[in-house]
Amino acid sequence: MNFKSEFQNRTDIINKWIDELLPDDNGYHKIIFESAKYSVKAGGKRIRPLLLYSVCDMLGKNPNITKHFACAVEFIHTYSLIHDDLPCMDNDDFRRGIPTNHKKYGEAIALLAGDSLLTYAFNVASNSKTDSHITIKAIKEISNAAGMNGMIGGQVIDIKGAKNFDQLKTVYEMKTGALIKLSCYLGAISADANETQLSLINQFAENIGIAFQIKDDILDIESTNDILGKPVGSDEKRGIITYVTLFGLDGAKEKLNYHTKIAKQSLSSFGKNSDFFMNLADYLLERVK
Repeated sequence: MNFKSEFQNRTDIINKWIDELLPDDNGYHKIIFESAKYSVKAGGKRIRPLLLYSVCDMLGKNPNITKHFACAVEFIHTYSLIHDDLPCMDNDDFRRGIPTNHKKYGEAIALLAGDSLLTYAFNVASNSKTDSHITIKAIKEISNAAGMNGMIGGQVIDIKGAKNFDQLKTVYEMKTGALIKLSCYLGAISADANETQLSLINQFAENIGIAFQIKDDILDIESTNDILGKPVGSDEKRGIITYVTLFGLDGAKEKLNYHTKIAKQSLSSFGKNSDFFMNLADYLLERVK
């Protein structure tokens, strides 16, 4: 497998799906559509829908069936970034190298754009072409992962400030990890995964989610504003603890390598079918933004 070309091919498919499913309107309130599209189409690695698509593919099912779930998850992820950048949260001026949504459209429209994407995501998921019982199960899990016991709960702990390792790990598992686990889970149930497969895929998702956030901690120290597309050193300025502040830069890198290794081992029993994930784990380990 040529990982780079396959990664690009799958990303192109997902971007095409997003273009197809984004709503369009020319009414008096068209600015809300423009604002939502501005952030959705700002780029990004599309890791969550990519995981969803690729889990289904690994299990031997046509990944095109994941179209609506994949886009729903990406819309929720984008909403979370819009809100995360607001002055009442992280107060960031740039995201992915361009002004954040509230800097371009104002706080009120940015807030509503995020709300719109979250709401619209459930509309999109409900139109999935999977069997109805899978769609119902998926919507329930999307709600859990995005809600108070998932991403929002993690954001609350993050705002209050994690005080120790256990709290920090909980933030990573909920704020970042919840949507990553959700993505893998939705790909798995779309492919009718059995309990053993679900357990292994969940173990992969848990570890790759933590590794993803640890890498973000490291990049906040080692990267630059131009490469990262947003200000570096923001964690230190906010006075929050990270894996780097708890374990040092070398210690954080050891934790990153550990969780990446466990993630890869979790899928080893899938053999050649897991090649894309083995390469993806290494890609996330070595990414520069």
